[in-house]
Amino acid sequence: MKTIIFSAAFMLLGTSMLFSQDKNTMHLSLNDCVQLAVEKNINIQKAKIDKEKSEYKIAETRSTLLPQANIGGSFQDNLQLPTTILPGELIGQPGTTLPVQMGVQYNTSAALTVNQVLYNQTALTALRLSKKTDDMNRLGIEKASEELAQEVSKLYFLALTSAEQKALIEENITRTEKMTGITKTLVDNGMGKKVDYDRISVTLANFQTQLNNTEALYEQQLNMIKYMLEIPIHQNIVLTDTTAMRLLHTEPVLVTDFSDHIDIQMLESQKDITLLNQKMINNGYLPSLSFTGQYAYQGMRSEFKNYFNSSVENNWYGSSYVGINLSIPIFDGFEKRSKSRQARLEYQKSSLTLDNTKERFSVEYKNAMNNYYNNKNNVARQKQNIDLAEKVYNETALRYREGMSTMSDLLQDEIGLSNAQASYLNALYNFKEAELQIMSLTGENRKLVQN
Repeated sequence: MKTIIFSAAFMLLGTSMLFSQDKNTMHLSLNDCVQLAVEKNINIQKAKIDKEKSEYKIAETRSTLLPQANIGGSFQDNLQLPTTILPGELIGQPGTTLPVQMGVQYNTSAALTVNQVLYNQTALTALRLSKKTDDMNRLGIEKASEELAQEVSKLYFLALTSAEQKALIEENITRTEKMTGITKTLVDNGMGKKVDYDRISVTLANFQTQLNNTEALYEQQLNMIKYMLEIPIHQNIVLTDTTAMRLLHTEPVLVTDFSDHIDIQMLESQKDITLLNQKMINNGYLPSLSFTGQYAYQGMRSEFKNYFNSSVENNWYGSSYVGINLSIPIFDGFEKRSKSRQARLEYQKSSLTLDNTKERFSVEYKNAMNNYYNNKNNVARQKQNIDLAEKVYNETALRYREGMSTMSDLLQDEIGLSNAQASYLNALYNFKEAELQIMSLTGENRKLVQN
């Protein structure tokens, strides 16, 4: 059942993942690992939720520019009618006043009110600001994906380096076991020293210990890959790519434009956000214009029972109006001025951060190029050194069998070969790290996510 679930997931991801005849083994390329990690990672899922929230925020901001319609009504029972004073002239008694209760006991009204913004620059800028925030959240998803791809790639090549180290140690063991057998034969025939046999036995035991440690480390690295990809720990996996895999298909050249780097894009977007925020505050000084209209009915009754019959009093009186509202800000105690100055300072900070980041990337790229070419040469040099050390070892081994060399010479050459192998593996992993660093600075690492 679990195999079926994994197979369906991989088909949806469009990966090239294959299963061997052993259904308990999963074959993973680097791209497979990156795609699965991006699909499962909780930080990326959170970033996608933030992106979805920002889309709703755009709709919320846009709603302030759309028509607003409301229906309202009221019922009022005037338990005691209000009294007003009328001049006595109305009834032929000049110089006197006449208290009169006006109105009816029951009043009912219902109205439909419509408002539409005609011009509000603050709301328009707020809409642009929400769209820019949405773009910022989209970049957040890309940043989280690229950073995860970088970490997965490092772990993937670290595991491949351990696998290659394991293979080299196994070759050392095979070679040493052969030489141990020869030494034992020489000792048994009285042509060798027992101490030589003990020395090479110690070397063989050390190689066995190195192999066990490397196998344990390799297993831990595979388990970490399973964890990052949310693969069950009991699932067997096989890494299908090799350390010979080239990440950069062309040799890196010096660049000064890092606009494709996700951090630069996010800082540019943040700079735009601070500028829009300042504009939105300054737009508060501009007048706003809106349309308003209402259509209403009002009923007035002296007796409650007349609400539900067809008496002469059962009339509803309609009213309606349309109009334009103009609002011109005059003075707010310098509130907007203070906010605008704060926003301007934030814009200056974002500009400084952007410029500093570009300079830092320029230095990091030069260092990455230096590491790339240095470790590339080291890989080639150490590979040749391994071949040379093997040649020297084989010649010393032949001379030892012929009695023309000592075990000390042989073990010294063995140590030289082991050191060359360690230097090669170190340079090999450093070379992969340098490739990934260059891809990160130039924005090419997003190819790992998109493939």
